[in-house]
Amino acid sequence: MPAARVSVVLVHGAFVDGSGWEGVYKILRKEGYPVSIVQNPTETLAGDVAAAKRVIAQQTLPVLLVGHSYGGVVITEAGNDPKVAGLVYIAAFAPDKGESVGALIKDPPPGAPVPPFLPPQDGHISLDKAKFAASFAADIDPEAAAFMADSQVPWGIAATDAAITEAAWRNKPSWYMVANGDRMIPPPAQRLMSKRAGATVVEVDASHSVFISKPEAVASLIDQAAKSGKLKT
Repeated sequence: MPAARVSVVLVHGAFVDGSGWEGVYKILRKEGYPVSIVQNPTETLAGDVAAAKRVIAQQTLPVLLVGHSYGGVVITEAGNDPKVAGLVYIAAFAPDKGESVGALIKDPPPGAPVPPFLPPQDGHISLDKAKFAASFAADIDPEAAAFMADSQVPWGIAATDAAITEAAWRNKPSWYMVANGDRMIPPPAQRLMSKRAGATVVEVDASHSVFISKPEAVASLIDQAAKSGKLKT
């Protein structure tokens, strides 16, 4: 097996933690990639970017930075780190300079799925547990989806309101996986963001939890990016 030329750093999104990457992690490790997983506090964007940068700093190879959902916001900011060679978005937000999650989701088009947010409590947002599976994890085993709903991590409103200072995708090559069954980030919005970023795009039949339900497809896109010859190493 040839030596890997990059380290892969995986960044989770809101309402979950890094354990959801286990399937992707195992596949990439078998392929010979060094893989690290960031555990975001999801309290503030600055805190999450700092968590990502701490992991990036530990890598001895150029970094391929991968983000799911809100993790896409984190990698868009943290990806400006000079060690980062490329970005992979998995059903993720890919904001531009000055944009926040709140700005991107405030005006959904008519008929678009709307995440089942509960009223904020103590500065945090959670999803309605009864609607979690249908919106977030429709292609996950029901028992596993129920566990995800019951173990969800409340999302700090401060993280949703924080704007990007510089979009790394403007200077780094990017790849994007559209989950065309997503009911958290509408697929048309994913396509628009990926096109704007000039990303190499693949589409898969999956829910928002594609990083869990389709680990082979996600790992394959990461491998494609790593071997593309486009990385800024």
